[in-house]
Parts: sequence; structure tokens; C-alpha cells
Amino acid sequence: MTSELRRIPAGPSEPFEGGRDLFDWMAEQFSIFGNIYRASIYGADAYVVTDPEYARHVLLRNWQNYTRGLHVKRIALLMGRGLIVSEGNFWKRQRQMMQPAFHRRAVDALTGVMVQANTRILKKWQQAAAEGSGIDVTEDVSRMVLEVVLRSLFGADYELVAPHFNLVADVKQRDFAFAHAFQRLGKLIREVIVRRRASGAVAMDMLGMLMHAKDRATGEGMSDAQIVNEIMTLVIAGHETTASTLNWAWYLIARHPEVQETLASEIESLLPGDVPPLEDVERFAYVQQVLEETMRLYPALWLMTRKAIGEDDIGGYFVPRGTEIYVSPYFIQRHPDLWENPERFDPDRFSPGDSEKRRRMMTLPFSVGPRSCIGEYFSRLEMQLHLIMVQKRLRLRYDETKPLQVEAGINLRSKFDFMMTAERRFAAAGGLLPSTLNGAAPALSGVRR
Repeated sequence: MTSELRRIPAGPSEPFEGGRDLFDWMAEQFSIFGNIYRASIYGADAYVVTDPEYARHVLLRNWQNYTRGLHVKRIALLMGRGLIVSEGNFWKRQRQMMQPAFHRRAVDALTGVMVQANTRILKKWQQAAAEGSGIDVTEDVSRMVLEVVLRSLFGADYELVAPHFNLVADVKQRDFAFAHAFQRLGKLIREVIVRRRASGAVAMDMLGMLMHAKDRATGEGMSDAQIVNEIMTLVIAGHETTASTLNWAWYLIARHPEVQETLASEIESLLPGDVPPLEDVERFAYVQQVLEETMRLYPALWLMTRKAIGEDDIGGYFVPRGTEIYVSPYFIQRHPDLWENPERFDPDRFSPGDSEKRRRMMTLPFSVGPRSCIGEYFSRLEMQLHLIMVQKRLRLRYDETKPLQVEAGINLRSKFDFMMTAERRFAAAGGLLPSTLNGAAPALSGVRR
């Protein structure tokens, strides 16, 4: 590339040093410089891109030229050297060995776990509705999702490990103190692995699948240390993104009664009982639209960073080797040039038959390309079942008038818990779920094992 073609994007003259909120700072620069700008962020040269084609180039078309960036290194401090932060051939090997645990059939076999956890939260919320007491949606959803993750990972060892992992839901801040406390749980996971190996037991939970995974080329498995890293990664990644999305979903649903009623109407028309057969979950189109629009407005993964291995060109701009690339789904998915009324909650944006428009208006809730989220199907199924089961029986009301505050850390979260009022629906059979009164979960038909 000749020097006269090496166009560098404009950007702020003052570096970002961390003295203010990165989220607010990025929004300010976007309003000034547009879809791509150059900046010094945490002492590193960076390009910030908010054009979907630029994002697609970095994450998909030329993904091999980019390694994980600075933002991911913060994650490594929390979760260790698991799949999210690993690189190169090691990453390819780990992804290949972990993939069977996330195949559709393997995830479908865990649907009963999801149903049981949702039966418990529904029972709690139904009781609150009967008593006229409030519910902490943020807290309850967080604990429900954590239960699903831990039961899926540890199976029969859930009761042993769960009390130790409560800190994931108890502690709101994801700082060094939390990272230090969380990392100590690696010893507990290792003890479970050692005990299982000694007993010769073969468990079909996710931990068991990782313990018996083999590299196709060498026949070797993962070391126990690496299994610990991957399990730690799956606990945090599986909990944070799903819990955050459902939290935002209920906030948006409760704030838009017309959406809540459309959602309830679809569920009532398609679901005669309390739990959908697995093969019918995808028939709930409006449920999926609500989740897609929630993830457009409040993507849990609000920021992704990459680092250029070699020189590149993005939209006619020269990218020097070593440049950090900041890709923000949040700003892309609210881009005023791409979306009509981008701040408005409108699930109809994702109505069937609008796929061509959606491709142009790119969304990145689980990233794209080879390094997209391995647990996307797991998360989507879990969220759909939750909304279907709860909305069948309850409506949630949110009466708070204080301004919404967003906390953009590793994930995009609400700064304060959403306190809501649950109200019972009587359009169907009415009353409490009979099967929840004695703590039993309703049967789920169509589960493939």
C-alpha cells in the first residue's frame, strides 16, 4: 500500500485514560466523528468502528488478521485462559473439542433443567402475585439462570458446588476483588474432576463431556487445568449474557403493555398447556422478535475488541499492525442511519419476511464469524422457554419513574435492580400451576436425548 493511500481516520486529540466512563466517551466521539475514528484508548492506538460493514470485515471476512484485544484481556483476569480468550491453533483445538457439548441434541437434552428452574421462579412470582408483594426481577432472573448453568455443567454434583458459586449472583461488581474470589473456585472444580476420575463414573453433563473430549488429530484430551479454565468461562459467560438479556427483556415488556399483550396472545393461542413441546418452541415467532429487539437495544456483549496482526484496510482507511479495533454492537444496533426510530422498542422490526432488511441493519448479539458465541443456541432456547412459561401465567408491571441507568462493564447491565409487580392471568386455566404447588416440574414432551 503506497503512502498516499494510507488514509487515517480523524479522531479526538485527547486520549481516553479511564478517568471517565468509556461507554459515554464512545457515544460522544461517535456523535462527532461518525462511523470510524482513531483514538488513544488506555494508551493503545485504536480505531472505533460503528459501521456494520466495517464490523463484518474485522469479525468475519478478514477475521484471521485479528486476535483478541484489550477488552478481552480484562475477561481473562476473571475467567482464566478459556475459549473466549485463547488464540490460534490452541483455540481451534479447544473449540473442536467443546463443540459436541453445544450441539443441538446435547442442548435439547438439558431442556428439562431449564423447565425445572423456570417452574421454581414462576411459583415464587405467582405467590408474590397472590400476596400483592413486589418481585426483584433482576435478582430472581440472575439466580434462575445461574441454576440452569450450574445444573447443566455439573449435573449430579450441583448440590455440592452451587453454594460456592452463589457469589456470581450475590456480587454485582465485576472487579478485581470478585475476580480473585471467583478464581478460588477453580480448586473446587478440580476436586470434582479428580473424584470423578477416581470413581470411573461417566457423567453426561457438560463437565463430563469435556473430561472425555478428544482432539481429532492426536487423540489427546484436555488437561484438568484447561477443563477448569473452560468451566470457569462457561459459568460466567453462560450466566452474564442470558441473565442480562432477560432482565432487559422484562424491563422493556413491562414498559410496553401492548407488546406484553401481543406476546401473551401468541402464547395463549399456541400453548394449550404450561410448557411447550420442544419441537414447538420455534413456532413462537413473536417471542423471538421480542428477544431480538431486546438484544438490539441492550446487547449484553456491548463491546468487542480485536488487535491487528498485520496491516489491513477498513473502508479505505489504513490499519497499521498492532492497532486495536473497537467494535460496539450497541452503537451499530442503534445507528440512526440504519434503523428507523432506533431508540424505540419495536419487536415488529424482526417480523418474518424482513430478513433482507435485517442483513443490512446488522445485529451482533452473539458476534459473527468463526469466533461467534458457542452457546448461542443454549442461550436462545433458555430465554424463549422463560418468556413462554412466565408470560403464559403472569403479566409484569413496572411503575418506577426514576431515570434508567446503564452500567457498561464487561457486559451491559442495569445499574439498579428492576423491582416489579406480578399480576396473575386468568385467560387460560387460571390460578397457580398445580404442578408447582408441590415443587414438581411439569413434564416436557419432545425432548431428544
